[in-house]
Amino acid sequence: MSDLNPILQFGTSRFLQAHADLFVSEAASLGEALGQITIVQTTGSAQGAARVAAFRRPGGYPVRIRGWQDGAQVDEERRAHAVTQAWQAGSDWRQVRDAAVAARVILSNTGDTGYQLDESDHAGMLDGDTVPASFPAKLLVLLHGRFLAGAAPLSIFPCELVADNGHVLRQVIVTLARQWRCDAAFIGYLETGCLWINSLVDRIVSEPIEPAGAVAEPYALWAIEAQEGMLLPCRHRQVVLTNSLREYEQRKLFLLNLGHTYLAQLWMERGSPAGMTVREAMDDGAMRAGLEAVWQEEVLPVFAAMGAPHGDAALAYVAQVRERFCNPFLAHRLADIAQHHAGKIARRVAPVAALARQLCPALGQPRLRAMLAPGAQP
Repeated sequence: MSDLNPILQFGTSRFLQAHADLFVSEAASLGEALGQITIVQTTGSAQGAARVAAFRRPGGYPVRIRGWQDGAQVDEERRAHAVTQAWQAGSDWRQVRDAAVAARVILSNTGDTGYQLDESDHAGMLDGDTVPASFPAKLLVLLHGRFLAGAAPLSIFPCELVADNGHVLRQVIVTLARQWRCDAAFIGYLETGCLWINSLVDRIVSEPIEPAGAVAEPYALWAIEAQEGMLLPCRHRQVVLTNSLREYEQRKLFLLNLGHTYLAQLWMERGSPAGMTVREAMDDGAMRAGLEAVWQEEVLPVFAAMGAPHGDAALAYVAQVRERFCNPFLAHRLADIAQHHAGKIARRVAPVAALARQLCPALGQPRLRAMLAPGAQP
């Protein structure tokens, strides 16, 4: 299987195309990448199938970088070449299983509901050719096949926007393995052999380029929590190793992601135009004022209560976020952001409200608490 790629990725999203996949492509040109990428479409969507077909064609795909960086306008197209194989889980399961045995690194970005299980999945799938429905069951079956083949443990980098995503995914997989009564040696392989890496991804990727490719802002970050023995897919100027991932997570979650969700809330409450973008919301005086008030009066005081370094870093980050939200080149639609709105409120708003009660109980947070009130979601 030496001709198979060392990086196996689950999810065909435009986000990873313009983020990790582009990083690997750029790093490869400098000799700083582990190798090339095989992408697996985990759902049966027609759009994903079209992407798989495009990934299989030579020549790579375009990533359009548009926006402002260090006070200068950026508008350029890059070509990503790292993805050289692509499979559909539903029709190419044997090839996916072979790719999983050969891989040394796994990436995933399976969306807001990616870690949910499916009742139709069962332990009999471990030894058969039936494709599991859920991503966790797919991954468990593939890791089990890898274990039986005697392949070494590998580094797994979930990129879903879940706090402690590596630890969370490991717990989901190990719990499922126990429910399926897998043997102790395999569970040990999952728990202590494979490395489940917590990481945070940050880049606004606003539009797809069909059938493959994306439009993205210049800003990008992949913050990875350092773990002994982990194997990185690449080394890149926008990949940061850190022992303090929580700080990056909180800034992004409470300022950028919460900001998006607050604008989506206003968009739904006001019945604003269906095609309204984040930039257009920032040009709307009332929506902009509401967001600025949330940042300044309800979120930044929480960071300040953590101590000066946290407060200063949050101030610097919110200035970046403001510039990113005002990017005139990105058509980042609030309708897209509003998908899975209730779950996003639970992940983005509830934690900062809980932290405020702990660190600064006198802080009112009226706008955020209104979003958390029963029946508050439009």
